[in-house]
Parts: sequence; structure tokens; C-alpha cells
Amino acid sequence: MENSSSFLPSASTINMKNERRGKSKSLKTSKTSVVMAFFSCFAWLYVAGRLWQDAENRMVLNSLLQKNSGKPPKVLAVEDKLMILGCKDLAKRIVEVEMDLTLARSQEYLKRQSQQNVSGQKKLLAVIGVYTGFGSRLRRNVFRGSWMPKGDALRKLEEKGVVIRFVIGRSANRGDSLDRNIDEENRMMKDFLILDGHEEAQEEFPKKAKFFFSAAVEVWDAEFYVKVDDEINLDLDGLIGVLESRRGQSGAYIGCMKSGDVINEVGKSWYEPEWWKFGDEKSYFRHAAGPLIILTKNLAQYININSASLQTYAHDDISVGSWMMGIQATYIDDNRFCCSSYKQDKVCSLA
Repeated sequence: MENSSSFLPSASTINMKNERRGKSKSLKTSKTSVVMAFFSCFAWLYVAGRLWQDAENRMVLNSLLQKNSGKPPKVLAVEDKLMILGCKDLAKRIVEVEMDLTLARSQEYLKRQSQQNVSGQKKLLAVIGVYTGFGSRLRRNVFRGSWMPKGDALRKLEEKGVVIRFVIGRSANRGDSLDRNIDEENRMMKDFLILDGHEEAQEEFPKKAKFFFSAAVEVWDAEFYVKVDDEINLDLDGLIGVLESRRGQSGAYIGCMKSGDVINEVGKSWYEPEWWKFGDEKSYFRHAAGPLIILTKNLAQYININSASLQTYAHDDISVGSWMMGIQATYIDDNRFCCSSYKQDKVCSLA
């Protein structure tokens, strides 16, 4: 019995443990109370600050209302309303004025007679530009031996009023062997019009017409400016005869006029990336077919002056046709310039 009683805690031990538990509980309760008091104080400060800010805002608004209470709202006069509407419509008016200016300038070109000859030189009948490329030397040699004169014969033709030049741009890598070969060929044959500002590349081809007509009208004073593809042969005498019969005609856009479907499928021949600009019917407007296009001097001048703003499309003949639409050019459809036809009296044929 004595041994078993030694394992039981005494009363004093139990009291000490109870005291420790009580102190621990009171300590935890005091920490919680402090935290809650801190958050309550913070919340009170936040609410007081917001109320003070709202009161200040109300005071400011009240003072503004008192200042403006005696001022009636401003009534816009008719002139003020028109001014506001005019400002809103300013961009549209600017566009309309620019369009009117372009039309006026183009009409001036069409009404104006050909300018007087520079330095008293005799006015030429025509400048004929034959499009060519870096890999077409063999074709050029064939032309020089067929319908296109060379050497002294070319000089004599110029004395009669007709200039013929192969038209080519520059290589993307300026000064490379392609450029050097063309320069050397030109030194020998003297029958090139080299467009230094034009890059001779497939994606740049539609812009070639702008560079050709602009350069030709600056270099030579002629009645007509003729663009010819190197894929056709010319009846040169027949072409000269047609142009002679139309001397003195201003604003003439001459060729084998056509229209056609706009190709909007990528990968197909004659694909037009901007097909959506041609309406729901997807049809091209009337234009002279690409192999042979003839413009009078004032139309070539118009292209030269406005070349920076003229839109180009995937094909050069479409591009030229779009430029002619806005200037009231005189369209002359002559089937003698339909190179792919089987007419006997035509002046061009596929090479």
C-alpha cells in the first residue's frame, strides 16, 4: 500500500498545474484583446478619414455651385454650332478639296495645248519604250535585226521624229554584274533608257510605267509616248502612220481596250492582291491592254507630276487605266493594237 500511494500526485502538485494553466489562458486572452483593439483603432481611423475627405469634397462642390448659381448655361449661337460641325467635318472637307484640286489640274492638262518646244528643237512624233530585262539580251538582238533599227538607221529614224529605246531599271544590288552588263551594252548600242530610280524586279514591275512615262516626258518632247512589251513585234511603219493621223490630239489614251475578271485566288496567274477594291462583281474597268499603250504628252506629264501619289496594282496596264479614269482622258479603242488578234491590218503581233 505504501508503494502504490507513492505514485499518486499530491494536492500541492495539482494546484500548481492548475495555476499554470490559468496563467496561460489569461495570457492568450490578453494577446487576442490587444490585436482586436489594434484593428478596431485602425478601422476607426480609416472611417474617420473617409468621412473627413467626403466632407471636404462636399465643401468644394458646394462652393463651386454657389459661384455658378448666378450664371445661366451658355447658349450656342448658330455660328458656334456651324463652327463645331465644321471642325468635326474638317478631314472630309480636306479630302474633297484635294480631289477637286487634282481634277482641276488634270483638266488643265487636257485643255492646254502642247507646250512650246524646248531650245527650238523640232517636236518628235513619238517616243517608243520597249520593256526589257536583264536576261533578255538575245531577244534585244532579235529586235535589232528585225523591226527595230540600229546604229545609223536608228539615228536617222530619230531625225524623222521617232525615238526607240529599250527600257530597264537597276539591279537590287546596285553596281553588280547585271548593272555593269547593261551599261556596257548601252555604251555599244546607245539604245537604252535606264531608269535609275526603278528596281528591275517582278514585284516592282507595275511601277515601271510611272518611271518610264515620267522619264520619257522629261527627256524628249514628243506628241505621243508608247509603251511596248518585248513579247511583241511591231509593224513600225504602220504604227507611225496611225500616230501621224492623230497629230495634234490632246488627252488621248490609245490602245486595244478591254476589261476582264479580277483573279482573287492566290497562286493563280494574274492574281490581284487588292481584288477587293474592284467591287462585288470583281471586274476590271476598261483599260488598254498591256502589250501596247499610247498616251499623248499631257497625259504623260500628268503621270510625271503626280507619280508619288498614283496607286499601282498587280499589273501595269491596270495601273495606267486607273490613272486615266480620274482625268477624263479620251479613250480610243483601236483594234489594230490588239496584238493577239488575227486581223490582217494590225500593227503588232506576238513575238
